Amino acid sequence: MPLPTITGTARLVADPELRFTSSGKAVASIRLAFNSRRLNRQTNEWEDGDTFFVRGQAWEHLAENTVESLQKGAEVVVTGELRTERWEKDGQKHEMPSLLIRSIGPSLAYAVAQVAKSARENAPAQGQRAQQRPQQARQAPADDPWATGPAAGAEPPF
Repeated sequence: MPLPTITGTARLVADPELRFTSSGKAVASIRLAFNSRRLNRQTNEWEDGDTFFVRGQAWEHLAENTVESLQKGAEVVVTGELRTERWEKDGQKHEMPSLLIRSIGPSLAYAVAQVAKSARENAPAQGQRAQQRPQQARQAPADDPWATGPAAGAEPPF
């Protein structure tokens, strides 16, 4: 049976922390707080409801991008699979919920984000690939009716 997948809006409790496994894979530890706020109709003020704290993990490129892009206090939209982490310490068994993060990004409800494609060492970024092509390859074909502005009184080609 697959693990439950959740999508929700949360706040980062702390800056994401990046580390690397012994095999060199990046993993980010991301502490999240999901809470329910509701408007009290009697006082006309917002009240915090229950809060669910969970530690999330993002791997590889997602981990690196998260650490570079997000910081403590940011409101994020996150999707991931709920898991249970288990460990033993001093003879006592412990467990806590964890979130394997598949997607995370800033919530644009109260913020503005600037999106940029990340460059990787092994593959050139989109802009770099375009710069490597000859100039004529980027020009539109001569018979493309959308390549230039419409002629005066010209009808669309459909």
